[in-house]
Amino acid sequence: MAKLHEECGIFGIYEPGGTPAQTTYYGLVALQHRGQEGAGIAVNRDREIYFYKDSGLANEVFNEKNLAELQGRMAIGHVRYSTAGGSGRENVQPLVLRYIKGTLALVHNGNITNTQALRKELEYSGAIFQTTADTEVIAYLIARERVNVGSIEEAVKNVMKKLEGAYSLLIMSPNKLICARDRWGFRPLSIGKRNGAIIFSSETCAFDAIDAEFVRDVEPGEIITIEDGEMRSDNELCNTAKSSLCIFEHIYFARPDSFIQGEIVHECRKRAGAFLAQQAPVDADIVIGVPDSGLSAAQGYSEYSGIPIDTGFIKNKYIARTFIKPTQGARETAVKMKLNVLKSAVEGKRVIMVDDSIVRGTTSGQIVKLLRDAGAKEVHVRISAPPFTWPCFFGVDIPTRDQLIANKYSINETAKIINADSLEYLSIENLHKIAPASTCGFCDACFTGKYNVNVDHLL
Repeated sequence: MAKLHEECGIFGIYEPGGTPAQTTYYGLVALQHRGQEGAGIAVNRDREIYFYKDSGLANEVFNEKNLAELQGRMAIGHVRYSTAGGSGRENVQPLVLRYIKGTLALVHNGNITNTQALRKELEYSGAIFQTTADTEVIAYLIARERVNVGSIEEAVKNVMKKLEGAYSLLIMSPNKLICARDRWGFRPLSIGKRNGAIIFSSETCAFDAIDAEFVRDVEPGEIITIEDGEMRSDNELCNTAKSSLCIFEHIYFARPDSFIQGEIVHECRKRAGAFLAQQAPVDADIVIGVPDSGLSAAQGYSEYSGIPIDTGFIKNKYIARTFIKPTQGARETAVKMKLNVLKSAVEGKRVIMVDDSIVRGTTSGQIVKLLRDAGAKEVHVRISAPPFTWPCFFGVDIPTRDQLIANKYSINETAKIINADSLEYLSIENLHKIAPASTCGFCDACFTGKYNVNVDHLL
């Protein structure tokens, strides 16, 4: 894995008389950056749940025929990257479960930190699991709880009290569409509307794609139930845990045009670049950003420093991601196929290269080499995040500590390893200034090792 793996993306809509499956498909395409391993959609038609899912991108999984067969009054969808469990087809969501109260469909973004203990508890009570994903654990817990309480939303709330870690959930029962966000608010989740439709999405860019209006973010711990077109909210679990939105959503995961916790992501990344220019200035001729998430930060660096920005890389958007390549040689070839240097922009110049992160250092070293091979006189690397020194247990596949280059080497040593003339990271202090209007707190444990959920059993 040369770069961090994206998150999953979830989308749901209540739209009687409309085409919720088709709308969900467009929403998933807008969220495709959050997961490319699988896609699926489930619909509720006359209290029965029908679904279609498979491995691949949304536009590979779905076509006019299978979308036309998914008729109903509400739908939920998912694009997957396997943060927990394998990448096999059996782990593609939605997960559809049939039990004594009917049928349940569920999609999940995040990672449950106490899933092994919960799975073992269920297995000892007779549960048989068909997947390796923690989503199935959540579904089983909800189904078991529903037998003993009066409503599905009450079952969801009782289960949320047992779950630790990150989970944004959309759940579809025979009568209801339910949205729930973990008490810490690790993963983003928003509410939108379009005419009479009520919509949920991991990011607001999906609302823009379907001409829907952003209403507000789902609060950490909030449970929202849609029944017969009416929306009601349960806030009992709100403000029961420390607000911990993943700060890396603003740095890397989210699309630049998404609106998260009161901030346009593009503006947050520009601020990160400006802070970098302020804390780590260097004499240079041009600033370039590494596509895609480094581009906004490069713009911020350029605007603050007054050093002109240029297009340094041409990205081939049709090349598979470098981290899935099985050998180092194949990964290096994939980097060259994915990124090509615009030689006329960098030849003979002192270049500031802005990127969002360094994980193992392999890709950064290859990109610096591409610039030097194209004739760059100097290459100064600026990273719009602090150094990764700790793993994440909440849905981001950061490698173990011994694989993180910043955990093993100093900044100067890392600069030599990637063959950069200089290297600087965004400071922790400035990290928390990139989203100043946000009213939530952030999780920065991958940079600081300070986790807001007990993960001692995972370290």
